[in-house]
Amino acid sequence: MEAAAVTVTRSAARRRRGRQLQEEQEEQEEQEPRPRRRRRRQGRRIKDEEEETVFREVVSFSQDPLPVRYYDKDTTKPVSFYLSSLEELLAWTPRMEDGFNVALEPLACRQPPLSSQRPRTLLCHDMMGGYLDDRFIQGSVVQTPYAFYHWQCIDIFVYFSHHSVTIPPVGWTNAAHRHGVCVLGTFITEWNEGGRLCEAFLAGDERSYQAVADRLVQIAQFFRFDGWLINIENSLSLAAVGNTPPFLRYLTTQLHRQVPGGLVLWYDSVVQSGQLKWQDELNQHNRVFFDSCDGFFTNYNWREEHLERMLGQAGERRADVYVGVDVFARGNVVGGRFDTDKSLELIRKHGFSVALFAPGWVYECLEKKDFFQNQDKFWGRLERYLPTHSICSLPFVTSFCLGMGARRVCYGQEEAVGPWYHLSAQEIQPLFGEHRLGEDGRGWVRTHCCLEDAWHGGSSLLVRGVIPPEVGNVAVSCYEVSLRGCLLLDLLVCFSRPPGSREEESFTCRLGELQVVDAASLLAPLPQVETVTISQVHWQPAASEREGPPALLQLSCTLQWSFLLSQVRCFRIHYWGGTSDGSPGRELPRPEMPTFLGLAFATQYRIVDLLVEAAGPGQDRRVEFLVEPVLKEGFRVPQAEWGRAALLYSAPA
Repeated sequence: MEAAAVTVTRSAARRRRGRQLQEEQEEQEEQEPRPRRRRRRQGRRIKDEEEETVFREVVSFSQDPLPVRYYDKDTTKPVSFYLSSLEELLAWTPRMEDGFNVALEPLACRQPPLSSQRPRTLLCHDMMGGYLDDRFIQGSVVQTPYAFYHWQCIDIFVYFSHHSVTIPPVGWTNAAHRHGVCVLGTFITEWNEGGRLCEAFLAGDERSYQAVADRLVQIAQFFRFDGWLINIENSLSLAAVGNTPPFLRYLTTQLHRQVPGGLVLWYDSVVQSGQLKWQDELNQHNRVFFDSCDGFFTNYNWREEHLERMLGQAGERRADVYVGVDVFARGNVVGGRFDTDKSLELIRKHGFSVALFAPGWVYECLEKKDFFQNQDKFWGRLERYLPTHSICSLPFVTSFCLGMGARRVCYGQEEAVGPWYHLSAQEIQPLFGEHRLGEDGRGWVRTHCCLEDAWHGGSSLLVRGVIPPEVGNVAVSCYEVSLRGCLLLDLLVCFSRPPGSREEESFTCRLGELQVVDAASLLAPLPQVETVTISQVHWQPAASEREGPPALLQLSCTLQWSFLLSQVRCFRIHYWGGTSDGSPGRELPRPEMPTFLGLAFATQYRIVDLLVEAAGPGQDRRVEFLVEPVLKEGFRVPQAEWGRAALLYSAPA
């Protein structure tokens, strides 16, 4: 049920500002689903003459069900999703709910660029079927979630599952893009069912495989990730395998046109005869697929002789060969688990890229309470084989937040207590590791994630170390930086011994936030959140009051608004509730500050089961929602510039 809107006028100056923002925003909206564009523009026509939009609603417990693809059936929270069949893929078109899963973060500029011929590192995230706690777009309550934070050591992130079309959960895309790491989804076919799917689109004429490729490109472009891993793990007929290289060429060409920096990779499975026959190398039996796309991901049971043979096959495209390493060490592999470095040593010796499959082994198979220790141990053993990339754009702001924590802190003030997990909230992570100092190595400095304290978010950066007697000071390099027209080369923290001290000195330091901003950006006018609308309103009695007339209600609804996304890190959603009965002069006092609800990384947010007071007979109640933009520079926006909309609700007659 859509809520009706009541308007209140605003000043001419703010109307002019709103119209300017409207024109810029409309350019962005051309890429959005038509129902969403229509709703936004209808709402804007209303708001052009208003300070605040007030929506009126009569409480009703009958409601239309939400589509289960987009909302968790138990909690009704927005979730990331996959497609299970060819029919679902071809039938997909953007709709309003898809907007939740669109990445806010563009792929950050980095040095060296991915197109350089330096050997790369690909991480293929395969964990227990996928779409676990990471599927909750607006975050979830998780005691011990999986966290990845060695982003500066990898170049490509693949989200893998065994569903036909694996669309990466938007939290992974936001976190990876923030670090300059491109993100791929997976198109996979397996077993007899996969064979039938392949025959349906590959064994016919070019229109069939081009339709599939076009839809894959459209999905990557709409959700703002960067391409696909193509994994055909079933045999193909001669007709189907004959069309596979042209399918890959067409997909790659169209993706490059529509998605800057887009990639299509092929997994070592089917050979050119159509047989399902893993080769564990690039050779004459599968080279036709490598020649048709951007890269080749080998199977895992290789030996050094496979690498040696591939040197001639790869030629100048050696960096486009991603040698697979199964971290679980299944099969006849060189090294996995904590011996994964043995595999990387050989791969880098021959100059190939590496594809690390399922490094979440440290989380799945080892003690959860030791996760961070084991994670650091695993990546620390690989450190010398993992070239890093640098940051090359401003503003650069990070609170070191992992996107999780035992409490939530906002600029030094505790905001909420309790575990939380929100991948999109992960800030830019530093270079983690341990460095030895001094001639005998007695001095050292280490960096760790710290969940015990935070300045903003849920964690901080813990730096510990020992300064040996013969060393005056030590420094830890947090970030590599490559900025044009700027002398800044590194961001580091330096620790010096006290004056006159000749003894060994130990230190511990927690860093809460680091900001490097372009001074010119501070002079730009503050943007304003515009056109906040309330829709998809659902009511139900509070759980404890299902038997009689409710004194409390649970309110769920969707907020949408307009804003220039290029200027924002995220949005903070707040509310004031139960503050008025709608009668002049009878407003109830409200707290000085609104209550924080959550973070949004899109221009929409789903309120779920918010407790509000029920309206009595002949009474109105009011709940007001506020949308606070958090700018890329990290500074707080005055409340006068927040977006707001109110819901005035009454009991049925």
